[in-house]
Amino acid sequence: MNMTELIRGDLQKVIDQLPVVVFEYTFFPNGDRDFTYISPRCNELFGLQPDVILEGHLSLDNYIHPDDLDSFHNSVNQSVKAATEWCWEGRCLGRNGFIWIETRSSSSHMADGRIVYHGIFSDISEKRRLQVEHHLTEHRYRSLIDQLPLGIVIHCEGIIRFVNEAAARMVGAERPEELIGREALQFVHPDYQKRAIARIETVLRGESVSPMETKYIRLDGTEIVVESAGHPYVHEGQPAVQLFFSDVTEQRNAEASFRKAETLFFELFQNTPLATVLLNERSKIVQINRGFEELFGYSFEELSGRTLTDVIVPIGLEKEGDEIDSHITENKLIQVETVRQCKNGSRVSVIIYGVPVVLQDQKIGILGMYVDITERQKVAEELKIRNAELDNFVYKVSHDLRAPLSSVLGLAHLAAIPGNRDDLAVYVKLMGEKALQLDHFISDVLSHAKNLKMEVLVGQVNIHGIIEKALKDLDYLLGADKVEISVSVTGADFYSDQWRIAEIFRNLISNAIKYRKLNKQGARLSVMVSVSMDSCEIVVADNGIGIDPRHIPRIFEMFFLASDQSDGSGLGLYIVKNAIDKLGGSVTTVSEEGVGTRFVITLPNRVSK
Repeated sequence: MNMTELIRGDLQKVIDQLPVVVFEYTFFPNGDRDFTYISPRCNELFGLQPDVILEGHLSLDNYIHPDDLDSFHNSVNQSVKAATEWCWEGRCLGRNGFIWIETRSSSSHMADGRIVYHGIFSDISEKRRLQVEHHLTEHRYRSLIDQLPLGIVIHCEGIIRFVNEAAARMVGAERPEELIGREALQFVHPDYQKRAIARIETVLRGESVSPMETKYIRLDGTEIVVESAGHPYVHEGQPAVQLFFSDVTEQRNAEASFRKAETLFFELFQNTPLATVLLNERSKIVQINRGFEELFGYSFEELSGRTLTDVIVPIGLEKEGDEIDSHITENKLIQVETVRQCKNGSRVSVIIYGVPVVLQDQKIGILGMYVDITERQKVAEELKIRNAELDNFVYKVSHDLRAPLSSVLGLAHLAAIPGNRDDLAVYVKLMGEKALQLDHFISDVLSHAKNLKMEVLVGQVNIHGIIEKALKDLDYLLGADKVEISVSVTGADFYSDQWRIAEIFRNLISNAIKYRKLNKQGARLSVMVSVSMDSCEIVVADNGIGIDPRHIPRIFEMFFLASDQSDGSGLGLYIVKNAIDKLGGSVTTVSEEGVGTRFVITLPNRVSK
């Protein structure tokens, strides 16, 4: 016997003495399969001698428990298909009935096409029995703690070993089994892990840790806030941590929502443009916002604990203030347009909105809001003025359009009378003058309409060019050639609305020519423009007939004519004033009868800075 045979003999003895069954199972290329080796301990395990099994006449299906047969075939097929290790647990028919066995084997692909599995069968019946008993004990424990609304987790060496139903639900698992074997810290938010590790170490030293808020991450990635406490525990003989926790997310969210609502209310209360006051159930002032301070001029310190009637209700309106409080006390929403008094004694027109603040059907306060309608009333007055201007405009337009047309029609009628020997050239000249008058009037009306509707278009203004064009366009006016004109433009570039600036110069220069002193020499017009980076000052001065001081306040009114010397439309200075207003400027007028008139206009320079 050589050394190799000796080694094989010794190895066989070792295999025969192993507390497991060693086997070799072969899949042949022709589709056959069977045991090609099995150790003698198979008799002890299965009650069959090795030679009986190796004869190949036995069917494994007859020895596998029916309930485990599918899992057996599936595991074999998957292993062969993937050429991987074959592992299986199930029940097989043994010497004294069915026993639990565990098989583990590895495969080898041979050159002749065979697939050979080498492995072992182990009897794990006792292990399974203990597992069942442990499962029953665990089931009783689980049944008990699953009734608790608290989440309970046991983890050992950082790995979750037990989870109750409540804990599984809290972290988003359908079943507790989904969490077994996972790392406990997996569910702890990164911001809290360092603190969680320190608490785990404390528990493993045998000390409990008191409840503390921690943030967990659920399986779906959402975050929850829990309150957790830890206690020492022994799991299968090893030190472990038993964790009790409850989900307080909704509670914290509710608290956060309350704080948010409180903050939003405070910010809304403070920053609403309406003057707002908060009264308690006795109508005493408990809070005012900045809008209230700005409108009425009182600070909170001056008003705290007082009633509104004490401070902002004018004398004579106390009854109205009491009635408002009475209506709100009856949980009615009120809206009143009235007048209130400021700290400085001035009065403001306001709309008051009173809203009862109710908690559980009981009024706990009053919220009062004041809308300043002083400006609105000014607008209403302005609207009345504009409506009057519109009526006047319609009347004046219809009159001034009809007058020259009537003159033209009259002249045409005269020219058509049989036997009329008048010079027709005179008629034509007069008709031309009336048509020109009508054209000027229509131009002024169109300019007025354009000024009202057109948006301000800012660009660089060529003041020299505008003045030169105005002088050229107006040289047709009677006496234009008799006026000595001087122009001075100095300073920076000017940015404004080119068209409106042209309208201002055209109308002022036109007026200076029309209202010169007739039959006198030495008519003068001075135009001086000075531009800075911030503004433009325009001074237009003449030595004409001047304006009666009584008329100066009205010279910018629509269709107002301060002198009979001109047959103009009365729209010129009205257009000038509206254009200046559109450009955000101002105008002052100084005039003396028989001396002349001086207009000083200041406009913002809208140069980009």
